[in-house]
Amino acid sequence: MAAPEQIQELVERFDRNLDAYRSGKYNETQVRREFIDPLFKALGWDMDNTQGYAEAYKDVIHEDAIKIGDYNKAPDYCFRIGGTRKFFLEAKKPSVYIKEDIAPAFQLRRYAWSAKLPLSILTDFEEFAVYDCRIKPDKTDKAAKARILYLTFKEYDQRWDDITSIFSKEAVLRGSFDKYADTSKGKRGTSEVDTAFLTEIESWRELLAHNIALRNSALSQRELNFAVQQTIDRIIFLRICEDRGIEPYGRLMALTNGNQIYARLTDLFRQADARYNSGLFHFREERDRPEAPDELTLQLTIDDKPLKEVFKNLYYPDSPYAFSVPPADILGSVYEQFLGKVIRLTPGNRAVVEDKPEVKKAGSVFYTPTYIVDYIVKNTVGKLVEGKKPKQVEKLKILDPACGSGSFLIGAYQKLLDWHLK
Repeated sequence: MAAPEQIQELVERFDRNLDAYRSGKYNETQVRREFIDPLFKALGWDMDNTQGYAEAYKDVIHEDAIKIGDYNKAPDYCFRIGGTRKFFLEAKKPSVYIKEDIAPAFQLRRYAWSAKLPLSILTDFEEFAVYDCRIKPDKTDKAAKARILYLTFKEYDQRWDDITSIFSKEAVLRGSFDKYADTSKGKRGTSEVDTAFLTEIESWRELLAHNIALRNSALSQRELNFAVQQTIDRIIFLRICEDRGIEPYGRLMALTNGNQIYARLTDLFRQADARYNSGLFHFREERDRPEAPDELTLQLTIDDKPLKEVFKNLYYPDSPYAFSVPPADILGSVYEQFLGKVIRLTPGNRAVVEDKPEVKKAGSVFYTPTYIVDYIVKNTVGKLVEGKKPKQVEKLKILDPACGSGSFLIGAYQKLLDWHLK
């Protein structure tokens, strides 16, 4: 089937003015408005939210990407069905040579791999590249690595069936997108982001455990476990806040420019205590707060070397992780697996990381899948709020007595947010 008339007109116009578009003066915003948006409208996507859906249910999220050097903190487009992400699209201006340029491909793959999306698109309209984003990205990868489809704009007409059968809204609704993604599933080199991130933070635990045990010999085994866990949790929290625009970008990395990194890191922790008022940062007595403040970790001695190693692997281009996009269930899964191990002190005060006894007995740590969380929340919280008014729902209290990473609490909170938005 030939492409619809509006696509043929776009192709003809692009071809007529190709030299002007390839000049650096024609920017990304222009190509998005004049060519990419109309292309995906023709594929059935509501690019401008003409249906007036609430923010949580829009077909397409247009990101106002914050640029830092060569790095954007969010993908340009996120295409969704019922609020669930299906694929990202990263747009470039036509002067960028997508077929060979390494940086744009790495950028797109970081976003989609971190968000656990199987496929995503890189395009400047002149070129249209589709990537299998289950393969862990590396900054040295060539642009062709993990690329499973490449077209130029002159092929849109003859290949229109191929494009619509995968990326049209109807194809996604019918399951054709998922089916196409599954045809390349399990390729050699694929790596789940949660598995990779777990390996990463386990290496940090080894580094910090050995160093903290060495430099703080008076710590008990319980105190050592607490100190390492809190330090890692706080670093990850602040790094996610940076990519989501809540904290200034690059503050953790800036600490590596100088000595006494941990002393300066604790200043950031104190600021976070004042700002977030959370259990993660709780360093002083507060009225009406029963739990004791943490009077241990701010007094620790930690060498600069292990902290530099941790921070280096948190930032573009060394890091494959884009912290603005991972869904909560990925972090929850990693967290529960991470908690399945414990640091033990040997008689020589050396730190050894090993499985907890109860995890050894059970064979592993098991994380509740998202679809089960959604089902249970729908049939508990969902039933409780049916037919009620917001004033009545204000009084609702929810307890998760077996809380690990908080997957049910996060699911319940999201359900209440969505209910109030409606």
